[in-house]
Amino acid sequence: MEPITYTINLAPLEEGGFSVTVPALPGCVTWGTTFDHAVNMAREAIELWLEEMSEHGEPIPEERGGAHPVKLGVQVRRPALA
Repeated sequence: MEPITYTINLAPLEEGGFSVTVPALPGCVTWGTTFDHAVNMAREAIELWLEEMSEHGEPIPEERGGAHPVKLGVQVRRPALA
């Protein structure tokens, strides 16, 4: 079986961890306690989502134009005031 790539959006949660959405699969949402955990949970959620779609005879959506880059926030040191 050929793999499919889906873009996921990770957003930090105030209480810690990350929420995850999958734009190509509206309603496919999960979360994880760490970045890596959230990515793994996303993979599991997508696989379950696709299994359900397949069992119901629904077509498996593919992203148009392939995968998109992942956006990450990067913290940097603020320069000292002169």
